[in-house]
Amino acid sequence: MIKKIFLFIILSCKAFAISSMEELTWDNGETLLGFLQKNSIPTSLYYSLDREDQELAAEIASKTKYQILKNENNEIEQVLIPINEELQIHIYKDLNKNFILTFTPIAYTQEERILRLNVKNSAYQDIYEQSGSVTLARAMLRAFRGSVDFKNMKENDEIALLYIRKERLGKLFGDINIKMASVEVNKKPYAVFSYKDTYYDEKGKEVESFLLANPLNNIRITSRFTTARYHPVLKRYRAHLGVDYGAPTGTPVKSAGNGRVAFVGTQGGYGKVVKIQHTSGYTTLYAHLSRFAAIKKGQRISQGQTIGYVGSTGVSTGPHLHFGLYYNNKAINPLSVVKITKSELKSKEKEDFAKVMQNFKSQIAAHLEQNLSNPPREESFENYIELSEFQATANPFS
Repeated sequence: MIKKIFLFIILSCKAFAISSMEELTWDNGETLLGFLQKNSIPTSLYYSLDREDQELAAEIASKTKYQILKNENNEIEQVLIPINEELQIHIYKDLNKNFILTFTPIAYTQEERILRLNVKNSAYQDIYEQSGSVTLARAMLRAFRGSVDFKNMKENDEIALLYIRKERLGKLFGDINIKMASVEVNKKPYAVFSYKDTYYDEKGKEVESFLLANPLNNIRITSRFTTARYHPVLKRYRAHLGVDYGAPTGTPVKSAGNGRVAFVGTQGGYGKVVKIQHTSGYTTLYAHLSRFAAIKKGQRISQGQTIGYVGSTGVSTGPHLHFGLYYNNKAINPLSVVKITKSELKSKEKEDFAKVMQNFKSQIAAHLEQNLSNPPREESFENYIELSEFQATANPFS
């Protein structure tokens, strides 16, 4: 199946002379507006964006790889800057040599795979050595969400994973989505199943997650999380990589969990921002603050500690808190992790889940019965784009 995602774009085109393509890394603290100024691209591209798109542009993560295509005269013709695994900023010149900025998805292929092995050293190490994918090993740990102590696994305990991987230009990229994971821990079986973006055990009970508390006492959600959707009226792609909570200016904002302050300052359309680094690769972001509490970068923070106050700084139409959650720099839905109690599927949902679970089990059982080989080991890879992918166009959607 072809889906749209992340960094790459295939353009229909009229050929022109190509001289070079640079792959660069987005600097910490760099903004889209600053990037345009630095590269002599009209800043009107940024100022003409609406509020939501200016805020989205603030999501470009540091260390993100992006590409610049230059012609034989060393002039910029196109730029691709990823926002997340769904959308990228595409800057290009039209036939009149005017720069255009748009948000666009990208095509990728996805493949379902099954990996089965017996533990020799540790679950993480053995999965990596067998698959060649750190991403898969991390995804397995994330699926169980701390409900299994992998240190108690013994030699020859079994692991079976049913997962979906994405590929671009013959290379693995992006995150891996585990549909089912089963393990033995000292010969005792455990299994989790993906259902509606959440992991459940065989009884339909939600697997304990990395628990975060809500950052505000009074919860009034004004905008929910979306990674990419096509707006039928505006005729373009939109995204909202966090949850907005409506609240009066000055309302205390609390850290969702224990951690360390990673950033305090101003960040583009997000205005005044605080970022907290938590354990296991999680980071929370609190944006549009009116002011900060008495905190500084590097300081340890406790869950529930006040870190700032609700405001409307940056690109904002009114006082609210934009709350973002990231796992290894990838934006994920805060509402899938921030919970008060674990949920349990009931009635119709539980029936649907039972069918999904049985389907996953059947796939792994068939794999074992047929004694099929594991997938080939992944080669070393980087998210990249070949020069041939950059081609001139007057209208990339024609």
